[in-house]
Amino acid sequence: MSHKPTPYSPNFPASHGYVPPPEGEKPNESYPMHPQSGYPGPPPTPMPHPGLHPGAQPLPGMQHGFQPGFQPGYQPGFAPGYPQPSGYPVPVMQQPGPQAPGGWMNMPQGLSNCPRGLEYLSMIDQLIMHQKVELLEAFVGFETNNKYTVMNSVGQKVYYAIEDNDCCTRNCCGPLRPFDMKIMDNFNNEVIHLNRPLACDSCCCPCWLQIMEVSAPPGTLIGSVEQKWSICHPSYVVKDAIGDVVLTIKGPICTFSLCGDVEFHVYSKDGETKVGKITKSWSGFAREAFTDADNFGISFPMDLDVKIKAVLLGACFLIDFMFFEKGNNNRN
Repeated sequence: MSHKPTPYSPNFPASHGYVPPPEGEKPNESYPMHPQSGYPGPPPTPMPHPGLHPGAQPLPGMQHGFQPGFQPGYQPGFAPGYPQPSGYPVPVMQQPGPQAPGGWMNMPQGLSNCPRGLEYLSMIDQLIMHQKVELLEAFVGFETNNKYTVMNSVGQKVYYAIEDNDCCTRNCCGPLRPFDMKIMDNFNNEVIHLNRPLACDSCCCPCWLQIMEVSAPPGTLIGSVEQKWSICHPSYVVKDAIGDVVLTIKGPICTFSLCGDVEFHVYSKDGETKVGKITKSWSGFAREAFTDADNFGISFPMDLDVKIKAVLLGACFLIDFMFFEKGNNNRN
């Protein structure tokens, strides 16, 4: 049994303007047909940006369909404080490394062939040394053991140094006194040991001049600082563990400066190329006049051997005692 197709007749009367399509002809299609998805519908019309008047153009950087409070590509599940969506990997967020307590510098890791405790010196090219003010020494004149704080250029503590001496030697020998200096790290471990034997600093005794021996760790000699005979200006040589000259230090003719810094320049082995300096900084009139607490700065190349950097630190202590340490509460 066959059925004849019934022509389409919508429920719209002709009085409303409806005209049925002619027989055998297809109506004009204004939109293409997709073979798989069917009729796609009209092309999307860009939505006006919220807050803009009809016909106004969005400003540069504004996108169509932008919703306030959300950024393009923003996923709330990846922001701190939002629940993690299921099926997404946990984002890797870089956190700052732990800071050493008390304002100490963190020890660099992964260094080989470096004495224990000298790892700090591998990452810096400048040291700042502050001597602690002793009230008993300032008001009474009784010489006490010197104490120092050694910091890097950003103010983080690197070492803490304490003079090891007896009362009689400190008050009888004054700035010429022999001493041992213990330089300790954040964990209160002695990492550098300085030894200054009794000697003379006058040009009249060229065979018995000042010397500072540096050991790291204590008991293992890594270098020394020796005073050279000179009439016009102070001069020193920096030697390594086997006694070879590595650097030379030359100071000014006059080591006294009012409201100014005193610089001791560090040169290469031949004494021609300047590679750094040791600076005694002006600390203010009151501190300079009534105490012997001095401030020093040491600069050297970043790639310098850490052992030689430690020897330059010992040279700074030697210069402090020779030229800026008070004897009987008077400046030499």
